[in-house]
Amino acid sequence: MTSTSTSSAYRLPDAPLSGASQPGQEHAFAHQLLEMLVIPAFVLDARCRVMVWNKACARLTGVPAYEVLGTSEHWRSFYDSPRATLADLVIQDRTDEIDQLYPDQPARYQASGMLCAQNWCDMPRAGRRRFLVADASPIFDAAGKLIAVVETLRDLTDEKTAQLALEQLATRDGLTGLANRRCFDDTLQAEWMRALRQQQPLSLLMVDVDNFKAYNDAHGHLGGDECLKRIALAVAGEMRANDLVARYGGEEFAVILPNESLKGAAIVAERIRARVEQLQLPGRRAGCQHVTVSIGAATALPAPNTESSVLVATADAALYRAKHMGRNRISLPLAEQA
Repeated sequence: MTSTSTSSAYRLPDAPLSGASQPGQEHAFAHQLLEMLVIPAFVLDARCRVMVWNKACARLTGVPAYEVLGTSEHWRSFYDSPRATLADLVIQDRTDEIDQLYPDQPARYQASGMLCAQNWCDMPRAGRRRFLVADASPIFDAAGKLIAVVETLRDLTDEKTAQLALEQLATRDGLTGLANRRCFDDTLQAEWMRALRQQQPLSLLMVDVDNFKAYNDAHGHLGGDECLKRIALAVAGEMRANDLVARYGGEEFAVILPNESLKGAAIVAERIRARVEQLQLPGRRAGCQHVTVSIGAATALPAPNTESSVLVATADAALYRAKHMGRNRISLPLAEQA
């Protein structure tokens, strides 16, 4: 395509928008301004068809204007599956869906009708995932009729990545890469409140490495660290997507199992115990060939005016019994074992 045809692909004819009262020359000037903006921007008409797709937007998405102008296929530039952009929500009066489409990133709706939101976009053609901040502004004619929506985009991927890295430092254990104690406490409280609202069970496993002091004394701190890292991987390998495993402290790990019964928690606990034993890390204590773990399990159905600390205390007591009964085993609350 020649440079002349490429340039014309970014601009509409010099004619007024349907229903607009402004001269076509003014519209052409406005379109030219949009084209030259260094900020990525596109414009949809009242039928959600692309009217303008500026050069910065083409650079960001990897999609040239001629591929999308006059179509409603602009979503393909940002997502792998059909999904409304902010401009679509404004045009179709679907702003009540904003929280559903952007559940993790708060969106703003201004009295002027402008929507502001941010989220990760797949960017299929660009071949990279980007974190974009979007602003969608409606355009009305003299009679107050919506005739178009302008959506501008800001690429804040570097800033978001740096923020996530800092958050990870604050919530991750430096040795094992698991969630740290702070993250565990916050997550347990959040899951406790969720279980209370949804009236679902919440299970907890407390996992402790048996005779770790003897192992550490025999292999040194570096050997002990390597042991903990391998056990952390073994425990994490048994987790579902919504579970959380954390380094609770020292050689102790904690596993939060949302919406899991005690029977299900016991099954997970036994899989963890067996998986650690199968690592065959050499033990350094009489009668102990390999490093093992003891696990205490507990489950609660949260009720009003109860605290998550009750669940921790119950799991801790079960862990203590597993240790007392000879280690390398799981233990349930006494009421369940009776």
